[in-house]
Amino acid sequence: MGIDDKDLLDRFLRYVQIDTESDVHSDSCPSSEKQWNLIYFLERELKELGLKDVSVTEFGYVLASVPSNSKKKDAPQIAFLAHVDTADACRGCAKPIVHRKYDGSPIVLPDDQSQELTKEAIPLLSEKIGEDIITASGTTLLGADDKAGVAIIMSMVKYLVDHPEIIHGPVRICFNPDEEIGRGMNKLELSELNAVAAYTLDSEHTGEIDFETFSADQAVLEIEGVAAHPGSAKGVLVNALRAAASVLEKIPKDLFPEEVDGRNGFIHPLEITGTSEKAIIRFIIRDFELDGLDEKRELLKTIVKSLKAKSKLTITPQYRNMRYWLEKDFTPVDYARQAIKRAGLKPYSEAVRGGTDGSRLTERGLPTPNIFTGFHNIHSPKEWISLQDMILSATTLVHLVQIWEENS
Repeated sequence: MGIDDKDLLDRFLRYVQIDTESDVHSDSCPSSEKQWNLIYFLERELKELGLKDVSVTEFGYVLASVPSNSKKKDAPQIAFLAHVDTADACRGCAKPIVHRKYDGSPIVLPDDQSQELTKEAIPLLSEKIGEDIITASGTTLLGADDKAGVAIIMSMVKYLVDHPEIIHGPVRICFNPDEEIGRGMNKLELSELNAVAAYTLDSEHTGEIDFETFSADQAVLEIEGVAAHPGSAKGVLVNALRAAASVLEKIPKDLFPEEVDGRNGFIHPLEITGTSEKAIIRFIIRDFELDGLDEKRELLKTIVKSLKAKSKLTITPQYRNMRYWLEKDFTPVDYARQAIKRAGLKPYSEAVRGGTDGSRLTERGLPTPNIFTGFHNIHSPKEWISLQDMILSATTLVHLVQIWEENS
């Protein structure tokens, strides 16, 4: 089996140069107009590969199918998903750089030469000597999260189209917006996938198959102060900014994400805006267990109740730990592990300190574990990925569709 490495690289380089940052402040779907540029680009590319049922929904979901070539009429349909949006950090269109046959020396990013990747700071690079490493230029994200996933799925599709001797059941493809702001599956109906299982391509280390994620809520605290001229404010002024600061001060230090790791959850203030009259704090709340999530939510409510200023706290569920459902039937995980082994890798799993679109899909009834792409240092200008790891991921997917057909 040989994935076309040039095609995979060319696709990835094209995709990361398209700015697709999502916008948490927007209520539309997609949340940003710029995501449509990649959405329509992918629609065209899928049609160029010869797929007949390519469509784009009004909410920006790109859908397509690779028809079954199996003689088994009951071969189940499985789906693969990747998100087109990128995080709202280090904004801009990436200028990707391919560092051919990495020799182990520091990789200095030319547009900000204070940014460099070294084996000392990133020990994993020692395992990538001789491989083709891709970075951005130093001032933006690379966008491998999750355009690597998009490129990998597209390369799998091309391989299946070009190699009809690979026997597989029906395969559904979905590229979606707004994963980075926790809304990636909000406007997708399960009937649009019509699959027995699905996989997101949105994980890091080679050989990784994830079946456990955080459970997550988001919280928005609106604080209303009382305006007064500062020269005559005593006993009258209620400063919303000071109230906001007091909320952050009362959150225990060991609940901030920069202080915890492993299986410990957190309360993370993402953004604070406002004036002395009105302030808004946006939080995300994370824990692997629902009891832990409840405790953090109740703590935040208790802190807010202690405010002297008028306030409103709105807490909204985002996603839940997919383990609660996948542990009832590990078949999708087991098949992925078999595919990883066939690709010549050792499969492993760890609890993901984050979430995926698969978290929401699994909660809604479609088991959707998460498969590796090979990206690293995501949400950072030092983001990087190995082309060879992306090839291994695409190879895994080709094996996976065969395993589902073989076991039908």
